[in-house]
Amino acid sequence: MAPPLHLCLRLSLHPPQALPPSLRRASHSCVASRPIATRAVSTRRGGRPLRAAQGEAGGAAWADGSEEELRRLLELLPGELRRRVETHPELPALVEVVMDLGRPPLARFPSGDFVLSHRPISFDDLQHAISQVGDFGADNRAGISRTLHRISAIRNRKGVIVGLTCRVGRAVPGSANLLQDLVKDGGSLLLIGPPGVGKTTVIREIARMLADDYKQRVMIVDTSNEIGGDGDIPHPGIGNARRLQVPNQDMQHKVLIEAVENHMPQAIVIDEIGTKLEAMAASTIAQRGIQLVATAHGVTIENLIMNPSLEMLVGGIQSVTLGDEEANRRGVQKTVLERKGPSTFTCAAEIVSKTELRVHRSLEATVDALLAGKPPNVEIRKLGPKGFVQEVSVQKEQSHIGLYEGATKFDSDSLRNARRSLDSAFNLESAEAHIEMADEADSSLNLYAYGISESTALQAIKQLELEDVVTLTYNISEADAVIALHSKLKKNSQIQALVESQDIPVFFVKTNSLSQITRALRALVDDHMDELIDYEDKEEARSSEETDALEEARLAIEQVVIPKGESVRLLPRPPSIISSQVDLVESFSLKWEVVGQEPNSHLRILPLFTAAKEATGAELGTAAGVADSGSPDDADYTQNSVTRLPFLPD
Repeated sequence: MAPPLHLCLRLSLHPPQALPPSLRRASHSCVASRPIATRAVSTRRGGRPLRAAQGEAGGAAWADGSEEELRRLLELLPGELRRRVETHPELPALVEVVMDLGRPPLARFPSGDFVLSHRPISFDDLQHAISQVGDFGADNRAGISRTLHRISAIRNRKGVIVGLTCRVGRAVPGSANLLQDLVKDGGSLLLIGPPGVGKTTVIREIARMLADDYKQRVMIVDTSNEIGGDGDIPHPGIGNARRLQVPNQDMQHKVLIEAVENHMPQAIVIDEIGTKLEAMAASTIAQRGIQLVATAHGVTIENLIMNPSLEMLVGGIQSVTLGDEEANRRGVQKTVLERKGPSTFTCAAEIVSKTELRVHRSLEATVDALLAGKPPNVEIRKLGPKGFVQEVSVQKEQSHIGLYEGATKFDSDSLRNARRSLDSAFNLESAEAHIEMADEADSSLNLYAYGISESTALQAIKQLELEDVVTLTYNISEADAVIALHSKLKKNSQIQALVESQDIPVFFVKTNSLSQITRALRALVDDHMDELIDYEDKEEARSSEETDALEEARLAIEQVVIPKGESVRLLPRPPSIISSQVDLVESFSLKWEVVGQEPNSHLRILPLFTAAKEATGAELGTAAGVADSGSPDDADYTQNSVTRLPFLPD
């Protein structure tokens, strides 16, 4: 019995940490026939072998051979901590292990942080890990030979390492399936995403795809050995792609040029472009006809536009001063931002998660749209559970100013809110029946703002609760109405001719104030819902003057005519506006008369009531009779011959 007992003790005291896979397999095969040895192997490391602890799902996760690579990373940990990690059910999805001096060690999984031990990390624990990795570079990063793991150090002021972040690196086949068509097209591709979202994993798979699937000559400029792994022999995850290691991160831009001049590549892959020199080198490479695939830190394209070091990747941004005529034609300020030159990359992808991307097929078009304040075109791509592209949808993204291109239908609640705003302004009853008619009709309302502040227009829309009702458009030919600053529009004959030829109603404002724009919007919504735009008189654009005239009439009725029994003569107005004042007066069942000749004709409101159901012709006759009986302006009186346009339907 002594030999079997001796074999059992050897297996328990000497776990196969340093044995290569070939010797380990031989050791297992030679003891397979002995029952006691088999029991010893099955109960090693706390009674659960590394593979068996994961169950069936865990076994599938190791199918790509990454078990051995993960084991080499775990060997950096002290024995007790290593056993705690190995028994965790989410071991195949381990993200990183954090060891800070004087603090409990943490293992980070997708579900959250897991405390490995309440015993603080000591200097001996850190030295044990440091002794098993390569040398730390100037960027405080090191690796394990022929693996993709990244070991990052935290140093104190004296340069002594007091913390380690042991990041798990994996080669994930199929992680670039969502971008396969863009890679195959041969255009330069930029990947954007925050740290930890998987940019390096995707770019590694793209390098393998270009080299193995499309037979391209691929050179990888590996800044910190994250793409090709640590050591002189690159990781098999990059396929047949070749790698240039960067001795010093400050020299990365020179290594980029070296790769082009010395190795004749068809495609260059680079991770983490972060400086202006690197951006300039990438721009130079792209202009030489070489396919460039790179990553950069950021969340959206706008982050690159606002980053002075990386703006060259999108063509550069410059401030341009426009002439008066061009600024009026565009409807913008005289100083605008424009793209300086061609973009370094043909297309870009914003990595939202490991299964979702936002693809910009034309990076230049996206940058131009963002600088103009317009929503760009973007494709939303999602990866299905089996690794296939599950959904590709093209949409207009919401821009930073909150405009929606697709807001083309009125919401009935917003219509009622708009009507209540008008009702409260003019003390009139609501017209629910007319709102229902507006719901059934084509009620889209695209508004073109010219010469006024866009932010003020949006504020007015929000104040009137019309966010889902009125949509600002940048194409005047698509506009249902125009709101314009009078002093600006009268100088632009082209827009005047366009609105006249297309019968687009124009609402003027005298100043760029919020109150003026709000009143014009009220009149605009009123006309749109009631379908009462005078199409026979488009030469004279409607303005906020009508709103002022109606307010004048309402105050005269409520504060003078009814309480004091006195007549009131209103200010001279155009015939079309007088007709609206007449409708307001008749809604109070009061009599009226028009006095004077154009352009000085004006409305007089009389303190006399009419029968509620009296016909329109009788009302006109009564008003004429009253005028004949005692008006001091008998010689100036004329019958109102203006086309009747009711302010609200009866």
